[in-house]
Amino acid sequence: MSFTIKTVSAGETAMAAAALCELWPRYSATEIVTQVDAFLRPNGYNLIGLWTDESPNAVCALGYRIQHSLWLGKSLYVVDIATLPQWRGNGFGSALLAWVEAEAERLGCSAVHLDSGVGTDRGAAHRLYMQRHYQIACHHFLKRLS
Repeated sequence: MSFTIKTVSAGETAMAAAALCELWPRYSATEIVTQVDAFLRPNGYNLIGLWTDESPNAVCALGYRIQHSLWLGKSLYVVDIATLPQWRGNGFGSALLAWVEAEAERLGCSAVHLDSGVGTDRGAAHRLYMQRHYQIACHHFLKRLS
């Protein structure tokens, strides 16, 4: 199946909102657009999407930012990655990860990293990360403040 991966600009966020709602169901598509464009993009969030010839909107979306830390130096952090349910199993998540890995190399990053959380039923996602040679490198701790 042919597909296209492209950057999703601020004026196009709505085209990737349905995929992001799969990962963040507490938000409506309109709220996703507001959160991404008003709060995330000004803080370095970038968004890419994957389109098939059959879909006017992105069937898969990936949000990322470039980070600098003492741990990894310059790295690319995958914030969000999600595929619409009816399009899963076609290799689209892997294609977006391959794109972002190439982008990280192009930008001179030392690593690509991500957290997989919000529930434990993420077996398919974890298999994808392991197939692409991602390692479980740390534990992520969280303390909710309100």
